[in-house]
Amino acid sequence: QVQLVESGGGLVQAGGSLKLSCVASESISSLNLMGWYRQIPGKQRVAVALITSIGATNYADSVKGRFSLSRDNAENKVYLQMDSLKPEDTAVYYCHAVRATAWGTTDYWGQGTQVTVSP
Repeated sequence: QVQLVESGGGLVQAGGSLKLSCVASESISSLNLMGWYRQIPGKQRVAVALITSIGATNYADSVKGRFSLSRDNAENKVYLQMDSLKPEDTAVYYCHAVRATAWGTTDYWGQGTQVTVSP
């Protein structure tokens, strides 16, 4: 069971920056996919940025050019650098990981960290 712990959320003014961190309880080299999702009350959780085990990234259209995802295998961490933040980025951000084996896939989630962007 992989545990994911997020940090770095908070309150920031529009145009500002935040950097989210997610640390895994074991080596992330064994995880096929990691990334960040976000959710606002009453809405579904949606993917924001994903990174594969070889470092390929994919971003939601709404954050392209503003958010940057990276991983540090030595530290078992993934980071989400968020720049030019907008009020519509306000949400709870969740770290997510997927491990795929011959028997199927397993999803892991962090507890979430609140990001609030004021106008």
